[in-house]
Amino acid sequence: LQKLIHLLQATDDPLIQEQALITLSNSAAFSVNQDIIRNLDGLSVIGGMLSDSVPKVKEKALNALNNLSMNIKNQEEIQVYITQVCRNVESAPLNSDLQLAALRLLTNMSVTSDYHHKMINSIPCFLHLLSEGTERTQVQVLKVLVNLSANPAMTKHLLRAQV
Repeated sequence: LQKLIHLLQATDDPLIQEQALITLSNSAAFSVNQDIIRNLDGLSVIGGMLSDSVPKVKEKALNALNNLSMNIKNQEEIQVYITQVCRNVESAPLNSDLQLAALRLLTNMSVTSDYHHKMINSIPCFLHLLSEGTERTQVQVLKVLVNLSANPAMTKHLLRAQV
C-alpha cells in the first residue's frame, strides 16, 4: 500500500495513476487496509488526485475515497473534499461515470448529518439531476437527497432550493 501511494505521488502517467487508484480502491474494501491507507497519508494523496485534469483519474480517485469513506476516522479526513466533490458533480458530463462516482461518495458522506452543511449549495444541482438524469443518476441523487432530508436542519434548504 505504501508503494502504491508513493507511486501515485511520483508519476504523472494517467494510466499508472488509474491502475494504482483501482488497486487502492480494491484494497480499501478491507477495513484493516482503510486504517493503513489513512495512516500512510493516503487519503490526502488520493484526495489530491481530484484536481487532476484527466476525468478517468478523478473517477478512480472518487471510487477509492468512496471505499475508504466506510470508516468514521476516514470520513473526518475526506470531508475536506466534499465541496470539491460537489463541484465535480456539477461540472461532470451528465450521467457520466465521473458524475456517478462523485454522487456515490456524497451518498456515503451524507449517511450521518455531520457534513450535510457542506452540500447545501449543490441542492439545486441535485434536483436538476433528478429531472434530467438517467435512471442510474436519479437513483444515486435520490440516495443523497434522502440522507439530507433525514436531517431537520436541511428542511428549509431542500424546500427553498430553486431548480
